[in-house]
Amino acid sequence: MEAAIDAGAPADATANGPTARQAERIAFENNKLHKRLCRLAGQAIGDFNMIEQGDRVMVCLSGGKDSYALLDILMTLRQRAPIDFEIIAVNLDQKQPNFPEHVLPEYLRGLGVPFHIENQDTYSIVKRVVEEGKTTCALCSRLRRGILYRVADELGATKIALGHHRDDILETFFLNMFFGGKLKSMPPKLQSDDGRHIVIRPLAYVKEADTIRYAEIRQFPIIPCDLCGSQENLQRKQTKAMLREWDKKFPGRVDSIFSALSTVVPSHLLDRDLFGFKNLKMTGEAIPGGDIAFDDEPCATPAAGPGILTLHPIA
Repeated sequence: MEAAIDAGAPADATANGPTARQAERIAFENNKLHKRLCRLAGQAIGDFNMIEQGDRVMVCLSGGKDSYALLDILMTLRQRAPIDFEIIAVNLDQKQPNFPEHVLPEYLRGLGVPFHIENQDTYSIVKRVVEEGKTTCALCSRLRRGILYRVADELGATKIALGHHRDDILETFFLNMFFGGKLKSMPPKLQSDDGRHIVIRPLAYVKEADTIRYAEIRQFPIIPCDLCGSQENLQRKQTKAMLREWDKKFPGRVDSIFSALSTVVPSHLLDRDLFGFKNLKMTGEAIPGGDIAFDDEPCATPAAGPGILTLHPIA
């Protein structure tokens, strides 16, 4: 289904609304955003071979902006794709207080997309097990993941699509590095631990700022997460703030970091399992694509005078 983009006020808008020319400009910008999201999602799907002929894709719909955007974009791409695949939307109702049970079924019926609502009271489990004041995301995530894997089996889904975007991937990278001692992030495509499921993240190349704007344009019926979304002490929120500050003060830095996640040089890290340092010997032959032994400082750029380097400090 081609996503309909709100074009703003009509041409004969009142004095308080946009003029015909402004409305035309709004429609143009909105359509451009939609095309960019489709292009980036399509590129990620192609780069990682996320969706194949005959796939039954289970789109996990939380009620947040990102999963709504994911479903919307996949429905558009399904109409344009050279392959046939099915979409089924799945929501896990975790029985959180004040959860509006009617919102998602009404929205999905309006779209005409097949859907399944899974009712499991994980909220009570999390509140009982996790001490007051502690973050709940880890346990909630484990419980949710196990349930969704089971539902995927029951529905015959061949792929499980999640709405994580580029910012989520970067935040996870820093969280693992700062607190887990690992260079690890959210992969765009992965196999579950038991080897029975493939999880995909078609929005891997999409910036969160774009999903925020897209949700406003499409007026998705957002459902806030009362269980964990309001916790201000989450390390992820602090990491998100750090990246936003970098992006504001040092334009291009966050883009460069994201690019680095797909341009890895194992021989220039310290993982002995990833690269065979112990068996490294002189061969007398050049290594195609290899780096020189003494690299220039990556943060150094030539200044006006010859032989002078200006070092850009890292905040």
